[in-house]
Amino acid sequence: MATKIFSASPVISASATRTPLLPKALASRLLGTSLAAALALSMSPALPAAAEGYKLYYGTAASAANYGGYGGNSDRKASAEYVYDVPEGWKERLVSKVEKGTNGTDSEFYNPKKRTEKEYLTFLSGFRQLAPREIILNNLALSDVGLQDLIAGADKVVSEERKDETGQVYYLYEIDGVGQHSLITVTCAKNKLYAHFVNAPTLEWNRDHDTLTHLRDSFKTVSS
Repeated sequence: MATKIFSASPVISASATRTPLLPKALASRLLGTSLAAALALSMSPALPAAAEGYKLYYGTAASAANYGGYGGNSDRKASAEYVYDVPEGWKERLVSKVEKGTNGTDSEFYNPKKRTEKEYLTFLSGFRQLAPREIILNNLALSDVGLQDLIAGADKVVSEERKDETGQVYYLYEIDGVGQHSLITVTCAKNKLYAHFVNAPTLEWNRDHDTLTHLRDSFKTVSS
């Protein structure tokens, strides 16, 4: 005798499965809320994800008057104007209001094993577009004595221009100085000039070349 594998499904009445209808006003409100949420999500700036072994820093480029020191990274994400990767294990240095107000330093991280191996960002307001590459670097040095000395004693200074997927222009500088190497990326957005620095002594530069280059390449501004 053949074994019976399938059995007839129980009959379910149409009345038992009928979904209650929503009032038109409520349905309209729910639809409107869903559409608004979807629109907000689609208009949010697309932020990159940190690479393995790094954490993503969200920078707000707040003015000295509105600066409050340390804050949760999740709070900064919503108002981020720029991002860059930070190696796991590096420490954040608290930037003072005075420093922010005088030279525009907005954020800084360093290698606790060698504090002079670091990355930081400065910004200046009132810039609608980039000046020629050779002028920008000299202007940055006006408020940075260390950069002045590095350029003055450099064996080589190389610069190039790159564009991201949106067409935004970035100037990249590489300075091979006396006992120190520096990678600088400069761009303009939101009427601000952003300069991202990656500095390391020559010994650390030779050892951590790939990591330091990755830090340089991870910097980008966040579109509105």
